[in-house]
Amino acid sequence: MSSALTDLFPLPIVQAPMAGGVSVPTLAAAVAEAGGLGFLAAGYKTADGMYQEIKQLRGLTGRPFGVNLFMPQPEYADVAAIDVYAHQLAGEAGWYETELGDPDSGRDDGYEAKLAVLLDNPVPVVSFHFGVPSRDVLDSLRRAGTLTLVTATTAEEALAVERAGADAVIAQGVEAGGHQGTHRDNPETDGTGIGLLSLIAQVRETVSIPVVAAGGIMRGSQIAAVLAAGASAAQLGTAFLATPESGANAVHKQALTNPLFARTESTRAFSGRPARGLVNRFMREHGPYAPAAYPEIHHLTSPLRKAAAKAGDAQGMALWAGQGHRMARELPAGQLVEVLAAELAAARTALSEGQEGGAGR
Repeated sequence: MSSALTDLFPLPIVQAPMAGGVSVPTLAAAVAEAGGLGFLAAGYKTADGMYQEIKQLRGLTGRPFGVNLFMPQPEYADVAAIDVYAHQLAGEAGWYETELGDPDSGRDDGYEAKLAVLLDNPVPVVSFHFGVPSRDVLDSLRRAGTLTLVTATTAEEALAVERAGADAVIAQGVEAGGHQGTHRDNPETDGTGIGLLSLIAQVRETVSIPVVAAGGIMRGSQIAAVLAAGASAAQLGTAFLATPESGANAVHKQALTNPLFARTESTRAFSGRPARGLVNRFMREHGPYAPAAYPEIHHLTSPLRKAAAKAGDAQGMALWAGQGHRMARELPAGQLVEVLAAELAAARTALSEGQEGGAGR
């Protein structure tokens, strides 16, 4: 990776920006202080809310950090499909004694306002999800002294990221928890995601910019594997979800290792876009019928998810998690970074000794 980015954080460990109140300043600060790259998630926040979190984070650490933005989404035409899904969710609203949300609550997530804040008050790193910013945007951030990363789920998307002028690409494998950062939401490709190691290889053969690997990484040995495959750093989300600094709901944290939730699936049930989470009642009952309508379905189900969380009902919450969720460790975030770094060092030593032993035979 270009030294400009690797010089920002001594360890090749990036804490994923998890929207919805998970990636809070205390988490990002703890990761940064331990030598990784901490991230704030601006998704679903106002521009001022994002700015206040940046100020809070700067008060907790002087180390570099990143902020993640969601790209604005194209208009969705099939209003009837949303109405049908809303009718299906009426029983959920009755059960949780709440109203369904307004699907027309906004499509751009305050993108332009957030960019304005980040250009006026530059941060070290900005990453983007759900699409590729324009070259003008990336150039403006570069002039402000900000390094840029963009998520890609295919080699073709990674090429678009490189052509737009981003400093690095985040290769997100299908194992990743939460929303897949596909540039265009095409229902015909549901279930066809690429595993991380295959994706890294394809991306490395397609682009020359550095690659950050994301998807199901929970141990230092896995970080070693993606680095050996050609990535320059690893981005971990679910691994940090269970830490005390994480802003995730306690029910969500407990569910990661609860035998009741044995597996994950990708679903549109909660947001209208493919996202990986622990399989629960809501996902089973509504996933097959959810239309490809993001962020309309996100807005529609938001009150339901909040009511379920308030009631401590894991069966009605969006329990985002990657495929390695059962390997989650309830360690303080800084200690987790130290453990991951030790595991990474051990794996590299074992690999080196194995190569030397093979050469000596």
